[in-house]
Amino acid sequence: MTQPSTTITTTTTTTITHHVVAIPYPGRGHINPMMNLCKLIALRRPSTFLITIIITEEWLGFIQSEPKPNNIRFATIPNVIPSEVNRGVDWVGFMTAVMTKMEGPVEELVRKMEVAVNVIVYDAYMSWVFEMGGRMNIPVASLYTMSANVFAMFYYYDLLVHNCNAGDNFSGDVEEIVDYIPGVPPIRVADLVTCFNGKGKEVIGITLQAILMSTKAQFLLFVSTYELEAEVIDALKSQLSVPVYAVGPAIPYFNLHDEQNDQNTPEYKQNDQNTPEYVRWLDSQPSASVLYISQGSFLSVSDAQLDEIVAGIHDSGVRYLWIARGEKTRFKYENDEKGLVIPWCDQLRVLCHDSIGAFWSHCGWNSTKEGAFSGVPMLTFPIFFDQVPNSKMIVEDWKMGRRVSIGEGILITRDEISKLVKSFMDRESEEGNEMRRRAKEVAKICRRATTEGGSACIGIDSFINSISKS
Repeated sequence: MTQPSTTITTTTTTTITHHVVAIPYPGRGHINPMMNLCKLIALRRPSTFLITIIITEEWLGFIQSEPKPNNIRFATIPNVIPSEVNRGVDWVGFMTAVMTKMEGPVEELVRKMEVAVNVIVYDAYMSWVFEMGGRMNIPVASLYTMSANVFAMFYYYDLLVHNCNAGDNFSGDVEEIVDYIPGVPPIRVADLVTCFNGKGKEVIGITLQAILMSTKAQFLLFVSTYELEAEVIDALKSQLSVPVYAVGPAIPYFNLHDEQNDQNTPEYKQNDQNTPEYVRWLDSQPSASVLYISQGSFLSVSDAQLDEIVAGIHDSGVRYLWIARGEKTRFKYENDEKGLVIPWCDQLRVLCHDSIGAFWSHCGWNSTKEGAFSGVPMLTFPIFFDQVPNSKMIVEDWKMGRRVSIGEGILITRDEISKLVKSFMDRESEEGNEMRRRAKEVAKICRRATTEGGSACIGIDSFINSISKS
């Protein structure tokens, strides 16, 4: 068996007072918030904190070129799990491999580290880290990368079962309102996490175990903007004995200021050869005229539904920037000059661009937070798991979006999509303008939270102070 390896090098001559080891779940939607949190901690403690992020060799290849503070380093274990490239084909098998194959190599690697570890921050789904920390006498912090509302739904799962809204005795009434989960706004059964009563039941046991371990950790972290989930976070704080910190949104907002400043310099305007093509394309579009479309990096809609979405977007006549896997010609028709189809972009940078008028999203928590931060209204097309309650939050609680998908397995036609998109992008619509106003209000909340003295900075600093004492 390949021995665990590490890219560790000494990054600073300053005395290291604390060594934080981060262990993210090996999926893009989980690695991103963990990376962003580590960068924020490193930026707030640039000289005395050392942060080691443990990833597979495959993931090192994906992210090693990303800019990071000098006091962050990567350490790798062998590729003992299936490749990220095909994770969506057998996601249950992938999750099982993560739960059973990674623990040994990770523990061996941590035990060999030359710098003593003060705390391990782990993705909540890597619940075996909790027991590993106990064996090594190292405090652990569970990082929950979905919303606090979704965490509460799992934490109070027994209440859902008791009320026949989930479990073996599920009543089948998807329109029934669940209004008894502490801190969670009233929600339809149909809008609960899909693994309760729909696809994905195979992982309910793993998820409930992850939640249980999180409540026993030394620290519990939510990558949420406190003000947007204040009631449920406060309710969990009152219920749990573990210290709870809202450190969100944990998106790369710390990169935006430098990028925006650079774009205003004469040098940038004269020489933009390093600017991505998609940004130059956006620069040439009218204000708020482009629909940004991204269905995420993991699961996708059915082929039939995708064909309807593509046709509906084209029939609507709106400008679009589409992040799409697969054949480009499937998404962009011949001689279509109104759209751009690319495989990847800096999503937050795009969403904050002046030409973006709306965001079509699968409602993963990272995309939901970036949409909220950017202040653009959202068209929601959730597919799985927490994406469904996130869609409900966007549409009903924050009132900054409209649903496209109306239920699991229901085909939305191209005509319906075309009409909705045209209406949604209409700058003269009174309903649309109210949504845009609400989106801007939500953005103000998020941006205040990330400024010095805001709730996100307070949460991160409080966590740093706590681990400094442990």
